[in-house]
Parts: sequence; C-alpha cells; structure tokens
Amino acid sequence: MVKSTSNMSDIYCRFQFQTFLKDSEISQVYVKGARIWIPDSEKVWVGAELLENYTGQKSVKIQIEDNGQERNFEIKDKNRLPHLRNPEILIGENDLTSLSYLNEPEVLYNLRVRFLERNCIYTYCGIVLVAINPYQQLPIYGNELIQMYSGQDMGTMDPHIFAVAEEAFKLMSRFDKNQSIIVSGESGAGKTVSAKYAMRYFAMVGGSQTETQVEQKVLASNPIMEAIGNAKTTRNDNSSRFGKYIEISFNKKNEIIGAHMRTYLLEKSRVVFQASEERNYHIFYQLCASRDLPEYKKFCLLSPDDFFYTSHGQAPEIDGVDDAEDLISAREALTMLGISEKNQMMIFQIQSAVLHFGNVKLREADGESSEIKKDDKHLTIMCKLLGIEESQMRMWLCHKKIVTVGEVLTKPLTLTQASFAQDALAKHIYAQTFDWIVEKVNRALHSTTKSTKFIGVLDIYGFETFEINSFEQFCINYANEKLQQIFNMHVFKLEQEEYVREAIEWSFIDFYDNQPCIDLIESKLGILDLLDEECKMPKGSDENWCQKLYDKHLGKAKHFEKPRMSRSAFIINHFADRVEYQADGFLEKNRDTVLEEHLNILRASEFELVAELFEEKVDPNEKKSRAGSATTHAMRQGPKGGGRSNKKTVGSQFRDSLHKLMQTLNATTPHYIRCIKPNDEKEAFVFEPNRAVEQLRACGVLETIRISAAGYPSRWTYPEFFQRYRVLARSKDINRSNTKKTCENVLTKVIQDPEKYRFGKTKIFFRAGQVAYLEKLRSDKLKACGIMIQKHVKGWLARRRYQRITKSIMLLQKYGRGLLARRHAKFLRETFAATRIQKRWRGHTARVRYLKIRGAAVVIQSAIRGHFGRLLFKKELHEHRAITIQKLVRSWLARKRYKKVMRGIVLLQSHFRRRRAKRELKKLKIEAKSVEHIKNVNKGLENKIIQLQQKLDAKNKEALGMKEQDVYIRQLKGDMEKLRTSNEEGKKSSNKVSELVQQIKDLQEELSRERKEKEVLVTERDKTRKEHTQVLSKLAEEKCKLKEELDEANLKLQQQETETGDVMKKKLEEANKLLQAEFESERSHHQRLVKEHARLQQRLENLQSEFQVLTSPQGHKRTPSDISAISLESYTSSVSPDDIKYDEEGPEEKDQGYGTKKKKKAPAPPVPTATAIEKEMKDVDIGLVLKLQNKVKELERQRTELEEKVESYEEETPRGSRDSAVIPNSAFDALKQQLVNADDVQLVIKLQKRIAELEMTKSKLADELDERDEEDEEKSGFKITTPEFAYNNLKMQELQNENDKLKREVNKLMKSISENVNFEKGGSNSPAGKEFMDQFTAMADELDRRREECLQLRAMLAEKSITTHAIAKESYGGMDDIVNEDNELALAYRTQKELNRLLENQLQKTEKDMKKKEDKLKREIKELKQENEAAQKTISQYNSITRNLQLGPEAKIEATMQHEITRLTSENLDLREKADKQSDQIRKMKKMLKVYTKKLKDGDVAEIEAELEREDKQKKSDDSVATVKHLDRTYMGMLEYQKEDEAQLIKCLIMDLKPKVAQGLLPGLPAYVLFMCVRHTDYINDDEKVRTLLTNTINGIKKCVKKHNKDLERVILWLANTCRLLHTLKQYSGEKSFQSENTSRQNEHCLRNFDLSEYRQVFSDLAVWIYQTMIKHMEEALQPMVVAAVLEHEAIAGLTASKPAGMRGRSSSTATDENVRELSLDSLMKVLNKYSQNLSQHAVDPELIKQVFRQLYYYIGSNALNNLLLRKDMCNWSKGMQIRYNLSHLEQWLRDNKLNESGAQSTLETITQASQLLQARKSDADVDSICEMCSKLTTPQIVKILNLYTPVDEFEERVPISFIRKIQERLKTTRNDDDNTLLIDIKYSFPVTFPFNPSSLTLDTVEIPESLHLEFLTRV
Repeated sequence: MVKSTSNMSDIYCRFQFQTFLKDSEISQVYVKGARIWIPDSEKVWVGAELLENYTGQKSVKIQIEDNGQERNFEIKDKNRLPHLRNPEILIGENDLTSLSYLNEPEVLYNLRVRFLERNCIYTYCGIVLVAINPYQQLPIYGNELIQMYSGQDMGTMDPHIFAVAEEAFKLMSRFDKNQSIIVSGESGAGKTVSAKYAMRYFAMVGGSQTETQVEQKVLASNPIMEAIGNAKTTRNDNSSRFGKYIEISFNKKNEIIGAHMRTYLLEKSRVVFQASEERNYHIFYQLCASRDLPEYKKFCLLSPDDFFYTSHGQAPEIDGVDDAEDLISAREALTMLGISEKNQMMIFQIQSAVLHFGNVKLREADGESSEIKKDDKHLTIMCKLLGIEESQMRMWLCHKKIVTVGEVLTKPLTLTQASFAQDALAKHIYAQTFDWIVEKVNRALHSTTKSTKFIGVLDIYGFETFEINSFEQFCINYANEKLQQIFNMHVFKLEQEEYVREAIEWSFIDFYDNQPCIDLIESKLGILDLLDEECKMPKGSDENWCQKLYDKHLGKAKHFEKPRMSRSAFIINHFADRVEYQADGFLEKNRDTVLEEHLNILRASEFELVAELFEEKVDPNEKKSRAGSATTHAMRQGPKGGGRSNKKTVGSQFRDSLHKLMQTLNATTPHYIRCIKPNDEKEAFVFEPNRAVEQLRACGVLETIRISAAGYPSRWTYPEFFQRYRVLARSKDINRSNTKKTCENVLTKVIQDPEKYRFGKTKIFFRAGQVAYLEKLRSDKLKACGIMIQKHVKGWLARRRYQRITKSIMLLQKYGRGLLARRHAKFLRETFAATRIQKRWRGHTARVRYLKIRGAAVVIQSAIRGHFGRLLFKKELHEHRAITIQKLVRSWLARKRYKKVMRGIVLLQSHFRRRRAKRELKKLKIEAKSVEHIKNVNKGLENKIIQLQQKLDAKNKEALGMKEQDVYIRQLKGDMEKLRTSNEEGKKSSNKVSELVQQIKDLQEELSRERKEKEVLVTERDKTRKEHTQVLSKLAEEKCKLKEELDEANLKLQQQETETGDVMKKKLEEANKLLQAEFESERSHHQRLVKEHARLQQRLENLQSEFQVLTSPQGHKRTPSDISAISLESYTSSVSPDDIKYDEEGPEEKDQGYGTKKKKKAPAPPVPTATAIEKEMKDVDIGLVLKLQNKVKELERQRTELEEKVESYEEETPRGSRDSAVIPNSAFDALKQQLVNADDVQLVIKLQKRIAELEMTKSKLADELDERDEEDEEKSGFKITTPEFAYNNLKMQELQNENDKLKREVNKLMKSISENVNFEKGGSNSPAGKEFMDQFTAMADELDRRREECLQLRAMLAEKSITTHAIAKESYGGMDDIVNEDNELALAYRTQKELNRLLENQLQKTEKDMKKKEDKLKREIKELKQENEAAQKTISQYNSITRNLQLGPEAKIEATMQHEITRLTSENLDLREKADKQSDQIRKMKKMLKVYTKKLKDGDVAEIEAELEREDKQKKSDDSVATVKHLDRTYMGMLEYQKEDEAQLIKCLIMDLKPKVAQGLLPGLPAYVLFMCVRHTDYINDDEKVRTLLTNTINGIKKCVKKHNKDLERVILWLANTCRLLHTLKQYSGEKSFQSENTSRQNEHCLRNFDLSEYRQVFSDLAVWIYQTMIKHMEEALQPMVVAAVLEHEAIAGLTASKPAGMRGRSSSTATDENVRELSLDSLMKVLNKYSQNLSQHAVDPELIKQVFRQLYYYIGSNALNNLLLRKDMCNWSKGMQIRYNLSHLEQWLRDNKLNESGAQSTLETITQASQLLQARKSDADVDSICEMCSKLTTPQIVKILNLYTPVDEFEERVPISFIRKIQERLKTTRNDDDNTLLIDIKYSFPVTFPFNPSSLTLDTVEIPESLHLEFLTRV
C-alpha cells in the first residue's frame, strides 16, 4: 500500500494518546532508569532508557536499547512526554487492554513479541481479535482444537478465531440473539481464510446428526465463490474481489439448517484489465488449465497467455496452486449444491465465450467508424458458444441505435467507443453469471424449516488507498466509514455498560465520530447524490461533476479538500487516512452502461441459460430475494421520460445495500476480527512495523485502545487485588471478612489522588499507568523484604561456617594422633609375623628335600625289579607256544588220513545202490500200464464225491437251522430290550453295578455267537443290498432335486407374500412420481416453447433492424418506433399469468404429487361433470392433453396385446399340464390310500400343497390389484383414461405372467414325476395312477373355471367403475372415513393366513405319518430281497455242482475242488471281517461300560439318563418300543421356561431390574439365571430356543442401556452382568482351557450339545459397547471438573498471584450466577470415589475396574494438558507447583484404592512432566536435563509451554528465545520420531479386554428371590 505522507499531523496526533500526569507524579515516574518509547523513522517506535531524572528541562539524556547509543531527546511540550513502557511481566499478554500503559508503541511491541517470538498470530484488543497473517500453514485449526474451544469461555483460553466463534455461538444459544462476526482488513491480510475457519467452526459445533449435512453445503460454497470471485493481486494470491455477508441459520436445537449469502460490489473491471503481476478471476485460468480434457474441447480454449483478458498481468500461474485440481473441486461443490452437469458446462461455456470475446479485434474504418475483420475466428467461436447470430453481433459491436420521439437512428461507433462497449458487455456477461451462481447457491442453502436465529459472517474489504484511487476505492472506503461508525458506537456502549453495571461515576468519553464524513458522502446533495444527478445529464462529464463538488463542499465540509494542482480530483479525510480520488471514470462506472442492442442479441440466444441471464425483469421491486448483491444490472439508454431512465446507479444500489447491511448489523451482537498484513513480500513470520501500524490505525484497533485509555482501562476484582498487593498493606488494615474494605484501606494510603481509581461493586477501576505504579511499589517492598531476609540468612550462614571449621580442626587432630599409634602397632605386628614365617619356611624346605630323595630311590628299585620279571615271562611264553603248534600239526595229519579212507567206502556203496534202483524202475513201469491200477484210483475219487455230497446236505440243514436261529435271535433281542430296561432300573443304584456288567457281558457273548452264525446269510445279501441302494440313491437324487425346486418356489412365494404390498406401494409411488415428472417436463417444455417464441420474436426484430440497415442508403435512416416497442413487449405478452404465479410459488405450494401432505389433507375430489371438464380444459394446454391421451391409448393397447398373448398361451398349454384347484380333504385321503406303495407320496402332497398356495397367492394379488385400481380411480377422478389405471393393469399383467411361469415350473415337476415314478410296478396305467391323473385334471378344470370367473368379475368392475366414494355413499351414508375404519381388510387377511398355517400343519403331520410307513415298507422289502438273493445263491451253487457231476471224472474233480476252494475262501474272508468288526464293537462296548461305571461312581446319573432317553426315543421311532419314564429327578442347576414366557423373562430380568434392587441380590444373579436357562435348552437340545433366548437377551440389554444411558448405575450393572455371563459361558463351555479351576460339580454343569463360541464373541462385543457407553458418560461428567480441579485448584494458599485478565476476562457469555457450583479437586475426588463404589457394588471384574480408571485418568491428563497448552495464565512457576500438588492427590487416590498397578498413573506422565517443565530451571546448562525430563512430551508441546511461560513477578525471568531454539535443536538431534502433534487426542481409548474370571459358585446353589417376579421358571 502506497501511503500518502503529506498533511498527516491530525490523524497521527489522534493516535499519539498519552496519559497526562501531575508534576509530582512526573517526578516519581520519569526518573533515571525509567524505560520509555521514542519515535523512529524506520521502526516507528524504539525503546530507550532515561539516564537522568526529568525535572522539566527541554531535553533529557537517553540510551537506545537496541544499539546502546546515547543521545539527547528533546521535549517540546510538557504534556507530550514520551510513552512509558510496561513492566516485563505484562509483555506478551493475550489481551492488550490488560496493559498498564495503553499506547500505540506498547500495542505494536506486544503484537511483534507475540508474533515473532511466540508464533502467536491471534491477540485480543478489547472486543477485537487481531489476526496477523503468518503466510504459513499452522497446525492450529484441527478438529481437536475445535473440541477444546467448544463450551469454553473466551477469557480462559488463548486468543483464537475459534474462541470468537464460540462466543458468538454461546450468546446465540443462551440468549437467542442474532450474532455477527465482522472480518475486515486489506487485501492479503487473511480475511477470507478467517471467515472460512469461522464457518468451519459453526459447521462442526452446529452440525445436525439427524438431518442432511447442511453444514457440508455451507462449506462447499467456499470453493465456488473463490473460483468466480477471487483473483491474484500483488498483495494476495487469493484475494476476494467482492464483499460477502453469509447468514448461517440455526433452529431451536442450535443445529445448522441453512445459510444465505449477500454479495457487495464485484470488481468487474478486473475481467478486462489486470495490473502487472496480477491475474484475472481464477475460473478463467482453471478452464485454460483443463482445456485438454474431452469435455472442454468444444470450448476451443488456449493458453492464458493467448487470451487478451488473461495476459495483462503476465503472471498466469501461482506457486503451489494447481488450477486443474481447483476446477475439479469447484465442480464437486457445484454438484453438491444441486447445480446440474448441464448448467455447469453451460456456465463454463459462457466464461469461455468471454475469453474469446476479449480476443475480438476492432479496427478503424472510413470516417469516425469501426469494423471487425471478416475472418475473425474468435468472434465466430464466441457467437457459437453463446448461441447468437454472428452477423448481428458483428454489426452492433460497431453501431448503436438512437431512439428519438418519432424515429430510430443507427449511428456508427468510433474505435474507442466500440472498444469501451466491448469491455462493458464482457463485464456485464461475467457479472450476470456471477449473480446467477450466487442465486443458485442461496437456493441450495435455503432451508424449508423456520429459522429462529442466525450468525452472520461478514468478509469485506478493508480501507484502501493507492497512488490512483477511483470509484472502487471510493465505495470501499465509504463502506469502511460506515463499519467504523458502528464499531466506535459498540466499543463506547460496552464501556458505558461496564461503568453503569459497577455503579461508577463517569464523564462522557470523547471518541472520534466520523458521522460528518459519512454525511459528506451519502447525505442530500452529497458526493453520491451529485454523482447520480450528473449521470442523468445528457452531456454530463467527470469535470463538471468535480466542479459541482468544489462549489458545494469546498470550504464548507472539513473532511473535503481540493488538490492544489488538479481540477479533476478531490480529497476526503477519512477516519484512517487522507485519500485523493481521481474523478476520471466515475460517471461511466456509476452508470455501468451496456448497449440495448447487445442485450437484445443475447436474449435471442438459442441457449436457454444465456437468454435467462439477460432477460428483462418486469418489476424488480416484486422480487423478494434476500440476496442483497450490489452487483448491478446494466443501465440501458432509452427514450426520455421512459421507465428505464429511473434505473438505479451503481452508487445508489451500493448505498441501499450498505444501509440494509447496517440495519442487520445493528440488530445483532457484533464480534470483530481485524486481519493484519505483516509485510508486503508474503514472507513467513516477518513483521514490518510501518505496515502494521498503518493497518492498526486504519482498522480501529488503536481507536479501541484510545477509548479504553480515556476511562479506567485497568480493572481488578477485590480478591485478585488483595492477593496481588497485600504486601503493601499493614496488618491492622487487613479485614479478611471484608475484602473490599481492605482494598480501600490499602489504596487510600498508597495512591493519594482519588481520581486515579474508582471502587465498583465487584471491581476496582484504575487510570492508565496506575497498575504499573502499584507494581513498582510492590517490587520495591518485596525488594526491601528480600534484603532483610538476605541479611539474616547471610549471618546465619557465616556462624554456621565458623562452627563447622572449628569442629573440623578438632576432628583432624584426633584422627592424626590415632593414625600414628596405629602405624607403630602395625610395625610390631609385622616384625613378629616375619620371624614366625621364616621358621615355618625353613622347616618346610627341609621336609620337601628329604621326601624328594626318598621318592627317587623307590622309583629306581621298582624299575629294575620289573625289568627282570618281564624277561622271565617271555621265556615261559615261548615254550608254551611251541608245544601248542606240535599238537595241532599231528592232529591234522591223522584227520586227513581218515577222510581219504571214508571217501572210498562211500563211492563203492553208491555204485551198488544205483544198479539196484534201475532194476526196480523197470518193474514199476510195467505195472502202471495194467487195468487194475486204474480201477483202484477211480474207487478213491467216488468216495470223495460221496463225502462232498454229504457235506452239502449238512450245510443245507445248517442253513435251515440258521433260519430257526434267526427267529431265536429276534426273541433274544426282545429279551435283550427287557434286560436293557432292567439294566436302566439297576443303574439308579450303585449297588447293582457288578450285576449289570455281568449281564452285559453275557449278552455280548450271545450276540457274538448269533452274529457268527448269521455271517453266511449276510454275505449272500450283499449283492441284493448293493443293487437296492443304487436304485434308492437314484430315487433319492431325483427326490432331492424336486424338493429343492419346491423349496425355491416356496421361498419365492413367501417373499412375494411379504414384499408384494411394499413393492406395489413403491411402484405406485414411482408411477405417480413418473407422471408428476412427465407433467413437470411438459410444463417446462411449454415454458421453453414460450421462451423460444420470445427468442425467435426478438431474433425477428433483430433481423428486421439489420435488414433495414442493410437496405438503407448511405447515412442515417429513420425507422418507425413501433419496431422497438415489439421488443419491449415480446416477453411479457408471451408469458401467461399462471406461469408467473407458478414460478413465484414456494416449494410447499408446488407440492402437488400423490402421497404428499397437501394431497393427504385435501378431501377426495368428486367425479367431474362435463361442464367441469370443459372449464378445466380451458386452462389446460391442449398439446399436453393430447400427448397424455395418446400415451394412455398406447398403454391400453399394450395391455390388450399382453392379455391376448396370455390367453393364447393358456389355450396352447395341454390340459394335463395345467394347475389344479385345491384338492379337498376327501380327495387327499383317497389319494393317500391308493398310493400307499408309491415311493414319493410326500412329493405329490407337497406339489398339491404348492398348487393350493399359488392359487391363494393369485387370488390375493388379484384382490390387491382391484383395490389399487379403485384407489387410483378415487385419486384421479377418471375411470379408464388415467395413466395410473393403465399402469396398474400393466402391473397386474406382470404378476399374471409371473404366476404363469410358476405354473409352468410346477407342470414340469409333475411331468418329471409321472415319467420317473411308477405308482405300481405292473405298469403305468395302474388304478392309483389313473385316480391321480383324474384328480389332477379335475383340479386344472377347477382352476380354469375360477380364472374365467375372475375375468368376468374384472369386466363387471370395469363396466361399473365403482369408486370408494360411491361405496361409502351407498353403504355408509357418504362418509369416506368409515370405509375400512375397523381395519376389517387386514383382519380378514390375517384370518386367512392363520387358516393357511393350520392347513400347512395338517399336511406336515400327514407327511410325517406317510414317511414312517414308507420307511417300514422299505425295510421289509430290503429283508425279503436279501433272503431271495441268499436262496438264489444257494440254488446256483447247487446247479453248478450238478453240472459238474455230469462232466468226466477228472474234470468233475477239478471243478468241484475249485468251486469248494473259492467258496471256503470267500467265507473265510467274510468271517474274518465279521470277527474284526465284532472285536472293534466289543472294545467300544468295554470303553462305554468303563465310562458308565465311572460316571455312576461320580454320581453323574443325569447325563446317563439323558443319553438313554435319547436312545429310547430313537428306538421308539424305529421299533415302537415303549420306555420307562423317570419322574424323580435331582436339581441339576437348570431353569426351565416355556417359549411364550421368554418375553416376560427378558422384561423382568433386564428391562425392569433397578440398580438398587440388584445391589441387594447375589452379584451377577441375572447372568446366572440366564445361563441356567441356556443350560436347560442345551439339556433338551433345542437349538432354536437357545438361539432366540440369547438373541433376545442381547437385544434386551442393548435396549435397556440405550434407554437408560444417562443412568450410570444401570449401565455399570449391565456391564458387570454381561461380563459375568461371558465368563460363565466360557467356564461351562466344556473347553479344557477354561476348566482348570472348576470343581467336579461345576464340570458336571458344562454344556453338552451346544458350542456357543460365536455367541461369546457377540457378548464380548456387547460388553465393549457398554464399556464405551459408560466411559463416555463418565468423561462427560468429568469434563467440567478437570480444569478446575487440576489446573485452577489452589491447594497451597497464597502461592499464586494473578494478573489482570483484560476485557476478555469480562466475556458477556460468562455465567454470572452466584449460585453456580464451584468445582474443585475435592469434587473430582468425590466423583471418582462414587465411580469406584458403584463398580465395586455391582461386582465388576477387578481387571476391568483398572482399565476403567486407566481410561479416566488418561482423559483427565490429556484434557488438562490440552487446556494448559491453550492458557497462558497457567504457564508459570507457581502454577506448576500447584498442578504437581494436585496431581499428587490423584496419584495418592490410586494407591489408596489399590489401583496403582493399573497403569493409570502412567497416563498422567504428560501433564506431570508439563508441570515439572514449568518448575524447572531454564538456563543453557539445563537443556539436556529438560530434554530428558520431558520424554513423554512432543517437541511442539515443549516449545509451546516455553513460549507461554509468563512470570507472575518481576523477580522471575522470561524464557529467552535462544534457549527455546537450543531446546528445539537438542530435541531434533536426540529424537527420531516424527510426532509433531500439539494437542493430545482426548477421544483416544485404550483397547479393552475381559480377562477370564471364573466363579466358584455352583449353579445348583443359586436361589431366585421373589422380588424378580420369575415364578414361571421351574428348577430342573
């Protein structure tokens, strides 16, 4: 910003405010060492120190602090002394009004310190939040920060935009008063971002959870408005070039329901021109960046450098910004706000046309005229994109029309005029597009519900002054003058209210009033009024207007001046600066002229949206839109005295919209945010004092300081003042019962002048500088006290040092003498010891030498003796070996001689025997050839055959005997069953165990013998069994397939029954919606036709005018004026009044669809008469009616075609394959009797049942369709011609087709049954089959007959067309409401469903009986087939033997032997298999006996009885054998209940159980009762019952917890019981891992049949959910206590001393009720004790209790740390000690309750380390220790605490920036983590676990008290 430096003395002096002091006070304050501020040309203000006392001299010697320079400072006026500096403890305060000295340099210095040293961009200045743009993304806008500021008071937290937003939201919600947040500042200061974050805060805290996410739409408007309204400037890359005021509406629940936006003064000149290094609006560059995408190809876009309108600034790109991605974001936002894809592309097409329009080149023609090249492609593209005639645009860009009284003149334009008209049209097109988008955004954000209150966010331009200031700067500064006036009045009002509230005498505070400047601009004959008057003049000019200003205001208005060297400029003295405006262009910008011919061409566009943008409004005053956009419509030239000459100018419109804005702001409570731009280079965290102070003066911050300083700016409450300054009081002045009186006693003695302070009701008010004076007195007093303490301490230390020295000398003497004595004694001991050692050593060496000599002699002797012994041994060994060799040689020679003799003897004997054997062989060969030998052989074979025949007969007898034994076996089975029953009776007593075991062994032996005898028969039956099983498997597969198909058909039918009603309703609603949409489309089509007619008429007019121009001779030609009159009336004549009325109707009036509220409230329309129809047809569009009638006829034609197809298909279908009607019961019985021997009787019955159900479904659907037809006829009022009737007919035909499909599927099934199943083995034409087919054809005939009856009934209904109204008139006296009043239709439907259910049960029962009979017959068939196969096998064996007898002897023998061997082998193998199976069965039986005996010994009789009962039931179902029932049972820890009592069980045990009642019961009793019920379901093996019980239990617990989620005790109760039930399910699951601690009795109660592991997981999830609900409730209760208990509670009295809180401490939203409960550490401890008591009373698991308090302590620690990081007043040494002391109480509570091992204490480490950091020394030597100590804190948290650290007393030192930088560097090198989070996530929750905790209680000891009302439960 280029600042004017001339004549600034008045404005500068206004801000150089200084408190005037008396001479005595001056001599006390301006003394040597006093710190002051002096002006500086570069830094504005620099600090200095007085080197001498000021006594009134004209100059004083000072020293500059920055460079140490000493110089003399001149003091011209005694009343203009240099500003005093505040004490160091006040530097960096959150609120500038809390400073003791309020002046400009202190404000500037505090802002610089907070911004540069502490990186705090927000600072309070009274009611203003000063926001400095850091030009860097900061992590201070996360959702966790919004949660921290939500619900907090402004004075308690650090300055932030969220705090201002929370203040506005709190005031609105508490007092139901509308609020406004005014964000102002110059371009680049961050106004748009600040407004965006404020809206984001409201969207978060006011987000609705039940309605649609309106807040998302509110936030979605930002990228849209940034794209079309923001641009890059030299100061800001995303500068808003328009002002906007967004009203966010809330309902009574403080939830966002909608929003509305007003826009002000769009900078249209930027469309056609930009300064250097600036850009046009973002949308143009976003389109150019996306030009390569397919959807943008048709726009023919180029690079931004190739377009004239985007190449002025030569800066098409912004660093770090992707224009293509921004366009995608803008399109997503447009889609979210309901703007269609078509309209989006049309908007982009119009913007592209503007770019091409800028490239249209104009050139000079002959004379004073202009023209366009014929081959200008950009003009062609532009006209194509806008849908207009190129020839007309080419002509009227270079010509204009002049309308006189009787004729119309066409005049050519010069090149300058044509270029100006071109730019004006481009600006107008963009402005109209901008307004259209704003209107659409407002429609999308509009809410139908009533808004009770709102919060407005005003983002408007700040004060501007440039080298050349024009009309835009004039309007901007005018708006800022109005806002500054409201701001001054509001600040003054707050001050006044504070004084009145405290009952303080006050005089009028003089403040700068800018009303004269505002009157100069907007009053009658003011600047704007004269400007409008000059615009109406035909030859008005800027010079004439400027001269009128000189004549009217120069010398009369003090705020108006004239420059010395200019006649076309003027100067206005604004509140912020003196601005010179150049008058050139004021008139044209105020008129905003656009040629009428250009608008007529655009109105004739072939695109609807383009024509809509420029259509002429009939009466703008009738438009009731809230959009107060100051963007104007075009000023069009017209005939004098016409209606259009009264069109408002831009200045008038802006003034009116500004007045409306002021009215809105005056009706709300304003909140101010002033954005400051720290430098012009956009560098991060760079502060230029010159730029900052200019903006502080301009935005009113210093005015706030001045008003505050004029009164009593410093304010202390009485307790705060006494706590801080009680060191100044004497003991006799202190009255602790009356703090106010004590403060009065102190002040009257300390400050002599009573005008320097005032006593209010609750506060003390001080003049500026008095607090600093009190601080000086306090520090002096503390310094004197410190010296006194030091004197006494130093004397005590000296005495103590002397005593220590004397004591040390005596000790040294004593220890020295003792040392010498010890040395002499040591010498004597060493001499004696040496003598003894020598004696011992000499004796030792002599002994060693003797022993060594003796050992050597012994070794020599032993070696010699060994050598001689070895020589003797070798000699004797040699003699022994020689004798042995001689012995062996002699024996070998004797054996060799003997073998030789024996070999000769053997050869002789073998030769003799060979000769004799040859002779015997010859004799045998001769005998073998004789006949007698053959006879002897055959005789032996015949004997063998006879033996085999005898064996065969014996086997046959054995077979007969085995049959007899089979009968005997059956008798034995019966005896075995009797023995088993007797065995069961014997098992009741443990004395008969041995007898039962012996009987079972006997039975096993008998069974083994019988099975061995039966093995032969079993082998013979194997083949028959295999064949039979194959046949059965085939039949079973076919049967399964049929069953699956039937089941699928049943499922489809059930789905149709349940969904038909909903589907019909949905489809009818969809049909109504379609008709409504068609009607709307026809209506819109009609409107489009009207608009097209207007467009064509406008185009005709344009063509006529063009034709006249072309046919006219050279020069001007007069034309009749009635041609233009047609254009004036073309639109109004074509639009009917009804259309206008419809457009103005709201959304409620347009709600005319079926099923809407308006339709439901309206009565049923009567049947229209002919006259009524004629009346209605007069207002209806004939074309629309004809289209609807044609559509109805087409639908009827389609219906008839479908009906003909269905009838033809039914005729073609064979009679035997059709469906049949319902078969009566007699026919069922006959069919059952005739089909007893059929294999698939149940399949036939199911098919018949399916046919009956399909027929019933068909009838129901037909009835529903008839009812729908009647209802539609009622609604429509017509009979057959309505589309609803045609749609319902089509729907009925669809259902009929679906029914026909089902029938065809059933027919296929019947065919497959008739083909695959033979009802009688003899053939297909059996009597049973004939009877079945006859019955089936009869059913089909009955179905056809009923179908014809239905068709007849429909025809009759169609002819009569009786509506519901007619029925009511005939039967109920015309009362429509009585029809179906008692819900008789629903009752009839339910009755029919019950009948169907009974019939279904009867069929299922019959099916079961038939199945039993079928199984019995199949078993008999199997037995007969097995016997038949065995007999056939025996016969075949016999036949083979007889055949073998007929063969030859040898063949017979071989065949018989072979057959016998194979038979015996197979029998042997079969017997082995039987024996193996039998042995396995015997082993199993032995194991079972061992188990039973063990269980009998352990007393587990119940389980054995249950198993035997199940076996008996199975036997009974198979063999119909009766069993003995046991009546006497022992209690087994189970509870039996009936199915219908399940709801009562859940209600009494869960829903109605109160915590007080549960406390007097057994802990976990509901869980035990529920599990005992589960045990009974397991005992009876009813899986459906256990499933429903557990499901209802889970749902009941959820419902109970949800209903009573605010009742903490009830939530804890069900958390404990859910965990106990979970543990019980584990303990009694039967898994070994959970049975380690069970007793034998508890193991008996384990589940036997069910595996409930999945339900255990469900109960675990349920317990987690209840745990989270409980934790959430506890955290909500602890949330208001944490800060008060941990941070604010002062357990150590007098340790802390507070400082003034400033104006923000007096927040208007802070509760002032004295009865508000004060929260402290004791209240927090009481709540924790209550939680611990409740958890213990309800027997929550100890491990779970530890997890609960671990989570709670984490919440307490994280919440406390987050608040500490956002509260500067808590960051000091004394607060650190208080916090640590408070935390020690919490840690001690954990130890007292034995929870110190739960890990809860570790969660407090972060806040503990933060408190230690506050207490730690902060010198360079402590860097390493601090880094090690703060191991749990992140680097941003440590740096934040060090930045916030503020000493309470001046004896403490601030943390230097160098120390913080060293900490950062040290942490960066030592820590490798990337955790840069500032705030801890308070919503984080630790994973919860439920460790297994078994109970020692046995279920049979549980007693149910009567108070639970569970009498329906039975103990088992």
